[in-house]
Amino acid sequence: MSTSVISSSNATAAVSSLRVLALIPPMTQLNTPYPSTAYLTGFLRSRQVQATQEDLALALVLRLFSVQGLHEIRAAIDLMPMQNRSWQINAFYDQFEQYVRTIAPTIAFLQGRDSTVGHRICSRNFLPEGARFESLDVYVDDEGGDPLAWAFGALGLQDRARHLATLYLNDISDVIRDAIDPRFEFVRYAESLAQSQPTFEPLAQALAAPYTLVDQTLHALTLAAIEKHQPELVLISVPFPGAVYAAFRMAQSIKANYPAIKLGLGGGFVNTELRELTEPRVFDYFDYVTLDAGERPLLALLEHLAGKRSQQRLVRTFVRDIDSGGVRYINMVEPDVPFEDVGTPTWDGLPLDRYLSLLDMLNPMHRMWSDGRWNKLTIAHGCYWKKCSFCDVSLDYISRYEAASASVLVDRIEAIIAETGQTGFHFVDEAAPPKVLKALAQELLRRNVAISWWGNVRFEKSFTPDLCQLLADSGCIAISGGLEVASDRLLQLMKKGVSVDQVARVTYGFAEAGVLVHAYLMYGFPTQTEQDTVDALEYVRQLFEAGCIQSGFFHRFACTVHSPVGQNPDEYGITLEPLPPVSFAKNDVGFIDPTGVDHDAMGAALNKALYNYMHGIGLDQDVRNWFDVRVPKARVNRNFVARALEQNQQRRA
Repeated sequence: MSTSVISSSNATAAVSSLRVLALIPPMTQLNTPYPSTAYLTGFLRSRQVQATQEDLALALVLRLFSVQGLHEIRAAIDLMPMQNRSWQINAFYDQFEQYVRTIAPTIAFLQGRDSTVGHRICSRNFLPEGARFESLDVYVDDEGGDPLAWAFGALGLQDRARHLATLYLNDISDVIRDAIDPRFEFVRYAESLAQSQPTFEPLAQALAAPYTLVDQTLHALTLAAIEKHQPELVLISVPFPGAVYAAFRMAQSIKANYPAIKLGLGGGFVNTELRELTEPRVFDYFDYVTLDAGERPLLALLEHLAGKRSQQRLVRTFVRDIDSGGVRYINMVEPDVPFEDVGTPTWDGLPLDRYLSLLDMLNPMHRMWSDGRWNKLTIAHGCYWKKCSFCDVSLDYISRYEAASASVLVDRIEAIIAETGQTGFHFVDEAAPPKVLKALAQELLRRNVAISWWGNVRFEKSFTPDLCQLLADSGCIAISGGLEVASDRLLQLMKKGVSVDQVARVTYGFAEAGVLVHAYLMYGFPTQTEQDTVDALEYVRQLFEAGCIQSGFFHRFACTVHSPVGQNPDEYGITLEPLPPVSFAKNDVGFIDPTGVDHDAMGAALNKALYNYMHGIGLDQDVRNWFDVRVPKARVNRNFVARALEQNQQRRA
């Protein structure tokens, strides 16, 4: 019988006796668990493996943002020369007793455990206010009224308080960054040490440096988790570059104190950036580094640790070669576990009542990413489109498309609701397939399962007004999708498969059904001119003005080695800059665009405009007003979107 699955009773017994602990490293999210450990834990338990999980990202923040944590921060400040203290540090120090008095009730409020604190927070006399509160000044009207009245009105007390409390935490975060660790952020911790770093050296130097207070706290939390669970194998999933440094610090602590424990590293960062790993020092911290979907490599690894499989039969796994000391990649080719068989994710063991619902932007759609405890669920593996030229379409997480049936998906949804008691779902697919969403919506309605959900889609013509309404009836409250550069020429070059007027019609259909719409936007794509950028912003202005979209985010195009642009630069009119020798991370690659546009200068204007549009400001202005440099007049008819919507209505009639 094949050893590619745990099938025999002896193998099953041996593997199931292993204790596995999956850890979420700082920093990921604070409002809801990052789903990787939930997926791994659920899958392993479906195979009778003793699996547990801990979220050390949340634990670290809750420990730092506590009465004891604040005293430790002040003790670190006491060691600083006065001339090195920033204005923010001095403000924190001067108001320290007020911070100590308010931190515990504010955290409890953000966790939803003490809503009455919101009244005191809204008084503006309870929380100490640092530099982050200056952002409220832009909303003060000429008569000096309530700066947040436009957003929350006479009521909305809880949301108003949540926004003020978020500014308060951001003030403390700034103090930690100024006084303790300049790399500290809530979602991107020491990101520069890992993102597209060709060598391990910057990370190695950081890991050899003395512990900061943040490091000391993470060290203690890591060892406490090991003591609690007594694992034989620890899995650390790193989704982003901003979680890499902490993941290695955690591994460092485990190796130093529990050398017999085996450690495995995986996750989105590894799958994207460490595909050409040759750096042996990585294996001073981790014993195994796995690529792509983790289920099959993990089954093989468990069998290997149980003595049922040789190391030569591992799947998609880097190890250190015992003889040479170098890095060896082993891939015994075996089929991946079908998406329908990966099991239901479980959040068992995670403190679901301790996550923080933050409100950092006053926009009803934008808040989804940081506010609320969402059950994150994938409805299909990979992307059904997989053509976009800027995307990593050559990698498994995009290229291998598999969908589950609506029946299986709703079974998973019902099981998650029964476990967590919460009915909010975030479908985290690259682009949820319209056919699967339709079937899912029909199955939810058939079973009378009431949930609230949101996710990412392509704004394609399959999303008719009728389908949009069906999705809304099934619980869809928000949709995000890639408009990228709002230019038909560039959308065609991107192989996006949509046009601007089509996006207008689809987004309007969602908005008419009461669904909030967020647009992912891009600038700096190869051959994009200043004229293209101005025209794109005019399209975006009109989409906001027409109520088609309520939120958006502009990001600078980055060429990656796994995308069609990076693999075929000639087709996009650019020349790639040579990469240095790579032994560690490889993803972004520089390029020379003959257009010579200063996209950094353009990006500042785009983000300024978008921020205002999301707050309903400046929608009647000429888009050129947002730029500090002279730019051409938009060539787009100011009624383009309105006419596209009118023509669509006429066709439907």
